[in-house]
Amino acid sequence: MRRHLPSTQALACFEAAARHESYTRAAQELALTQSAVSRQILALEEQLGVQLFRRTRHGVVLTPAGRHYGQQVARWLQGLERDTLDVMAHQGHGGAISLAAVATFATRWLIPRLPLLAARHPEIVVHIETQTRPFLFTDTAFDAALYAGTPEQVANWPGVQAQLLMQEDVVPVCSPRLLETAAQQLGMPRGTGRAHQGLPPPALARLPLLQQSTRPYGWRQWFDAMGVLDAPRALEGPRYELFSMTAAAAAHGLGIALMPPMLIEAEIARGELVVACPRPLRGERGYYLVSPAQPQPPVLAAFAGWLQDMAVAGPLA
Repeated sequence: MRRHLPSTQALACFEAAARHESYTRAAQELALTQSAVSRQILALEEQLGVQLFRRTRHGVVLTPAGRHYGQQVARWLQGLERDTLDVMAHQGHGGAISLAAVATFATRWLIPRLPLLAARHPEIVVHIETQTRPFLFTDTAFDAALYAGTPEQVANWPGVQAQLLMQEDVVPVCSPRLLETAAQQLGMPRGTGRAHQGLPPPALARLPLLQQSTRPYGWRQWFDAMGVLDAPRALEGPRYELFSMTAAAAAHGLGIALMPPMLIEAEIARGELVVACPRPLRGERGYYLVSPAQPQPPVLAAFAGWLQDMAVAGPLA
């Protein structure tokens, strides 16, 4: 069966001309003559049976069909170029994974562990782009996604398989100075390291609280789970959109934050943040590796196995 595939040269000429809406600029970019670009696009239009450009007195303008097709061709050419560069870089061994990920999780949990991936699987390269919402894999060049969501949200993502990596537990954290000051005000005996042993939940209800704007009832849920009925500040305090902002505010002593420990490993290791009360709350959300609902290619299967091992291993040493 004959396949209806245009030549790569014709598609490259069309993509450049569509991007510039100019045959002249496309020819300059591709080091071709304007007539050569025009011939390639005419041949492509004849093969498709669709007009891609409307000729005007001042040049060319994309038709609606041309604009839509141009977006598809640009994505295909970018993917082909990326895959070609990956094959050249690895000389046929291993491969690359194009990963969509939540920015904070990728920056604070995944990237610090990538040297361990390189040690175990030096043949694997991971490309990461930020993506927070579900999408159709058929419309993108992504191979997989690291997604933060509830089981219901994952179940409503069509055409995918999801591997739970870890739940998003949260725990109160703050700067050591804030915790020490609060302990002194409560008359708690200090002793060696006493200030870092944490406070009882009712004590936190009287301290300044930092709010996560995407989880407006986070503190209320934590106090309810701890049995604290009198928490007048549960909905008060400055709000921050990103966990990274909340962590920075807490480290600077602005208040106590509810944070997933996995996202503040570096701050805890450096002593910038300490646990204010060692009583975590199991969050509704989890972190998942999501991929198309089909057998995973070997490179993705190896990456998925490594991710699961990292999730089970816990904090970095």
